[in-house]
Amino acid sequence: MREGTQVTRFNTLSAAALGAPAHFFFYFTFKYGFHLPYENFVLRLIATLLCLAIILKDKLPAFVRHHFPSYWHGSLIFVLPFIFTVNLIMNNFHELWLYWEIFMLFVLITYVPNWLMFLVDLSIGVFGAVLFYFLSVPHVELHPTFNIPLYSIVLTFTIVAGYLFSYSNRLGLKAMERNTALQALAGGIAHEMRNPLGQIRNNFNAIQQDIERLQEKNAFPLIATNGIEKICQSALQGQMAVNRGIQIIDMILEEVKDEDSMQNDLTCFSITALTRKAIDEYSYESNIERDKVHFHYGDDFTFRGAESIYIFVLFNLIMNALYFLRSNPAGRIDIRLQRGESRNRVIIRDNGPGIAKEILGKIFDPFFTSRKKGGTGLGLTFCKRVMHSCKGDITCNSEYGEFTEFILSFPVLSVSEVASYESQLYAEHREFFSGKKLLLVDDDPENLLLIRRFLAPLAVTADEAVGSAHAMTMIDSGGYNLLFANLDLPGFDGYELAYRIRESGKVMPIVGYTKEPLFMARSRGEQSGIQGLLSMPLVLSEVLQGLTTALKATNDIFKGSFTGKVVLIVDDSAVNLLFVKSLLQQLDLTVMEASNGEEALDILNNHHCDLMLTDIQMPVLDGLETTKHIRSEKCTYRNIPIIGLSGDSSQETVLKAKHYGMNDYLVKPIDNMILLRKVVSLI
Repeated sequence: MREGTQVTRFNTLSAAALGAPAHFFFYFTFKYGFHLPYENFVLRLIATLLCLAIILKDKLPAFVRHHFPSYWHGSLIFVLPFIFTVNLIMNNFHELWLYWEIFMLFVLITYVPNWLMFLVDLSIGVFGAVLFYFLSVPHVELHPTFNIPLYSIVLTFTIVAGYLFSYSNRLGLKAMERNTALQALAGGIAHEMRNPLGQIRNNFNAIQQDIERLQEKNAFPLIATNGIEKICQSALQGQMAVNRGIQIIDMILEEVKDEDSMQNDLTCFSITALTRKAIDEYSYESNIERDKVHFHYGDDFTFRGAESIYIFVLFNLIMNALYFLRSNPAGRIDIRLQRGESRNRVIIRDNGPGIAKEILGKIFDPFFTSRKKGGTGLGLTFCKRVMHSCKGDITCNSEYGEFTEFILSFPVLSVSEVASYESQLYAEHREFFSGKKLLLVDDDPENLLLIRRFLAPLAVTADEAVGSAHAMTMIDSGGYNLLFANLDLPGFDGYELAYRIRESGKVMPIVGYTKEPLFMARSRGEQSGIQGLLSMPLVLSEVLQGLTTALKATNDIFKGSFTGKVVLIVDDSAVNLLFVKSLLQQLDLTVMEASNGEEALDILNNHHCDLMLTDIQMPVLDGLETTKHIRSEKCTYRNIPIIGLSGDSSQETVLKAKHYGMNDYLVKPIDNMILLRKVVSLI
């Protein structure tokens, strides 16, 4: 009924504005102006009141408004085919009413564009009129004088022509709606992209201000840990804002796909992993906003979908909730996972102002917005569409003034589908683990048991260490390809463990996992030399991806053949020379040594070298002057790549190193993996 009858604002207003006065006016015109034999004041009055009542649609209670399409539908039947046909019959098929019957058909087609619904309406109205005729007293004798077959042809042609015109108009309306949608979408893109781009600008402005402030204080060599973390956090927030913009672009690209194309892009994912990723990558405007989002880890489940569209759905729901929680200091968003027998669910609930009952049923309608400035009304519509594309759904429960709760539901996958997904995961990552030896560091037996279960199908050897001290002992005695550690260890934690490993000169990728939110742990992890960070509880897809990424990065460094390549190390510290030399020899590089710039020049004059690593502050001839001399001389080694190594991080020294011709500059203490990457890239 809703699809067959056009309940638009224009139609309701036109019906009220034209129908009510027309029925009232024509009663007197036909009865007293044209002196037609039959007119019925009661029927005209009822028709007039039905039309006038339509004006009150928006003021009706919600439960009444829900049934308005039925009222509208019944009113059309009474006001058009019933009354017009009653007057046609009761006036013995008067010529005037024969014309008005044709007019009525055109109007009815306008309001009821669905041909089947039109025929039903017309039949009900005509049948009602015929029944009214037989029940009327006194009975009117009918003596039609018009040519019924010819008039029937006219009526048929009228209906066909009316529907052709109606179809043409609907095509025009669809084109207008499409243009409106494109305009709204363009406006929405501009509005949505402005936010992440603005955040990028603000975060990098914050970085610039911090750098300028530290420059004024000459504080670069002694930057406090919290100062470094602040700069890193600003950079990370800028990166997340870029990701937000990319997600919006992904949404638009997904929106133009057809249903079959979207179905072909679906694959299996861990709901915990993707939900955590969305929460971590969302570009919050402040830490206050970030603290309002709480993810309650429940039972993980596998679902079939597309990563970009699920993350966008969650982004959209978080963004809407945060918008309405801005003025609520105690506002919070709780995200929970719930497994079921036939449907698994993600529940996103906030304690915001809630949604009024009268608009709750409209929030998934295209272009519907509710008190949100700059919104296009396309976000939730898109969410509904993409959830349906993966055979899921999105629904909303809300209590005005109390809460709003969105529920994302997914069909439960069969055991064979989950097994196939896990088999595919292992197939994608197996080659990187073959023959590798891992060290697992944790004091919790349950975590170690879970990790062993994840690694069981892979051809990998895994030893266990209970605590950081035990791990250091095992690292000294065994050749491990990767360290996988709990960062929340007692005593000296996983961060300290990673730092000590780096200081010892060992080249080993390190992946850590923590209960701490990743946005808080990331900067500290980078400073400690940790290649990968995972959140607890651990899930299979994240563990395999994190370990593979770290192993692959190491493989990329060591996969080349550097036999015959010569590196010159220039440093007045025997300890530093020994440390860097042992690191480079892991790449099968030939290493030559010099304790100052003068010795380095002598070696370069007599031996071919492919790369030079030099300290800055040395006796006799320091690193800067040595580099200046090499670049200014017309000699065979003038273009040798040079990397500066120093504890001096002042801007003056860095700029001078670049000016004198150094290719790169690393500040001590140096991360082993970073140094090796630099060496490999320049050699």
